[in-house]
Amino acid sequence: MRKACDLVLQIVREKSGLLHDDTLTKLALSLARLQMPSPASVILRLMLDKGCVPSMHLLSLVVFHIVKSEIGTHLSSNYLFQVCDLYNCLNDKKVHHAVTVKLDTLVFNLVLDACVKFKLSLKGLRLIELMSLTGTVADAHSIVIISQILEMNGLRDEMQELKDHIDRVSAAYVCHYCQFYDSLLRLHFKFNDIDAAAKLVLDMTSSHNCNVKKEYGKHLQNPCFISIGSPNLRSALKIHIEPEQMCKDFVLKVESRQVLIFYRGGKLVLSNRALAKFISGYKKDGRIGELSKLLLTIQGELCSVAGSSLCFDVISSCIQLGWLECAHDILDDIEVTGSPMGQDMYLLLVSAYQKRGLQREAKALLKQMKKVGLLNTGLSDDATGKHNLCEKTLNSPGKADLAIALAQILEDEDQTIFPLVYNFNSSIFFFCKARMIEDALKAYRRMLSMNVQPTSQTFSFLMRGYSSLGMYREITILWRDIKRFMKSDNLVGNRDLYELLLLNFLRGGYFERVMEVISHMRDHNMYADKWIYKIEFLRLHKNLYRSLKASNTRTEAQSKRLEHVQEFRKWVGID
Repeated sequence: MRKACDLVLQIVREKSGLLHDDTLTKLALSLARLQMPSPASVILRLMLDKGCVPSMHLLSLVVFHIVKSEIGTHLSSNYLFQVCDLYNCLNDKKVHHAVTVKLDTLVFNLVLDACVKFKLSLKGLRLIELMSLTGTVADAHSIVIISQILEMNGLRDEMQELKDHIDRVSAAYVCHYCQFYDSLLRLHFKFNDIDAAAKLVLDMTSSHNCNVKKEYGKHLQNPCFISIGSPNLRSALKIHIEPEQMCKDFVLKVESRQVLIFYRGGKLVLSNRALAKFISGYKKDGRIGELSKLLLTIQGELCSVAGSSLCFDVISSCIQLGWLECAHDILDDIEVTGSPMGQDMYLLLVSAYQKRGLQREAKALLKQMKKVGLLNTGLSDDATGKHNLCEKTLNSPGKADLAIALAQILEDEDQTIFPLVYNFNSSIFFFCKARMIEDALKAYRRMLSMNVQPTSQTFSFLMRGYSSLGMYREITILWRDIKRFMKSDNLVGNRDLYELLLLNFLRGGYFERVMEVISHMRDHNMYADKWIYKIEFLRLHKNLYRSLKASNTRTEAQSKRLEHVQEFRKWVGID
């Protein structure tokens, strides 16, 4: 197959008209099936140079095989950008090719899902924007994948807008959108917004665990659009969504990635990890009363994996972790509702108090039990010795799972990204979309002044803002910050970030910076899609220094620039 590919390249150089599109399509598909993404993409791009794209059925098969690897996913994404650019889908009036093909939803879904799988958040976000620009409809599968990419990029406003439509789907689609709610709940926790997280849970129980209103169904019959950026911006991109449209012969089985929300018994239910996050969040804020209220609502609707024993499990977990005051507060809150917990629960807490030598608290709780009629004769003197059976329930599998999840959450909190990062990134994303670059810079500088570490999203959003205004020199200054943070191990460079830097430095003609980024990619053993850089160079700098020799340069700066240009031409394979 590699020889066949080499032969095709040779024929293209000599007599490109000899090759038929069908032959090239079959070759691309064969290469893709053999997990040779780079040669397969070369063939697809050769066809594109001739103004040809395979039929959507065959293209989806090629993409299906290519995106099984991370490199293949990068190549497929870049190919889609090139296709849409060629066929005037990006409103480029200079393109003279006729529109003979329109990318369909399936092709986008395949590549988007691979972006989630390989954590290519920035590439995925660009593809979502491309769907909007090309008028591609996002079906039910697209929406779930898009929600995961929005979560990876910390774009909560877009998720909230999407939620307004998902809340209205019929009961038959609730199972499908479990992943969507999981992603949104994770985002709320990332933002450390416990109130929004609680509201989401309450919305889930009210909108999906009851009969859907007729007017909701009527709403979904009309075209639905969500904004990428902000609905308040005139320039905001809008993507057409169809929440109840599902491709029957869908070749992609979207991988289940739920962690916080599951679908069981016809309902969306919280996992132990989600419950643990709520317990930890409310306790940290000293809002145990609100936690109790939420727990009672969830237990009443049976919307957790614990079912009707939820409150018992939560109090047991608090006791196991030594949070006796927290356990006592929840016990009191439940008692106030008029339906106190059973004797076993009270005695577990009494026993815990006694083991810690907190005799006064133990006696107070025993009096409380007597007041509500739960105290049997003979237990008041020593609850510890008489309650071994109840203590065993603490370590039973169901109860222990929540305690383990809670302990894990507490351990993970030390490695969690500071919540303010997501707030700053959201602001920077909005300002850059609105081309309010000064405001974006103010947010970035404030971020640094507060010692909040920027992420790859921070720099990517800023770069795209600069790029949209043609401010390439400012990107060279941003590159200094990126290098500084990478040197101090506070930022990990990824292929998406380097690709964005390379393309912008090429557009700005900063070839020394171009070669510097390439050197960084080499040092990290990163694959580079040389084709897109070659195309960009030929589009903007085709004749740059083509006839100039080193001996004819006038200044040292020009001599160095010539050296970098020649080095780049050699790297991408331009003769």
